[in-house]
Amino acid sequence: MGFLIWLIIGGIVGWLASMIMRTDGQQGILLNIVVGIVGAFLGGWLISPLVGVGTINQGISIGSIVVSLIGAVILLAIVNLFRRGRVR
Repeated sequence: MGFLIWLIIGGIVGWLASMIMRTDGQQGILLNIVVGIVGAFLGGWLISPLVGVGTINQGISIGSIVVSLIGAVILLAIVNLFRRGRVR
């Protein structure tokens, strides 16, 4: 059940991050899910301890989704930086 939640939340978070970073036209649903899951991991690892919010694994809340979204946006910014030499 946890894996299914990761896929659903990862897809939503990845899609929202791609809309924020304006890379939605370049990505499909599979890449949105991957970006969302990796971004949630990155956000949970880096941002959660700083702000004291739980991760998606500890329970789904607005705070955990925001932390995952911030992690996904940071991930897309890093990818854009290496791909194009600048952040959009």
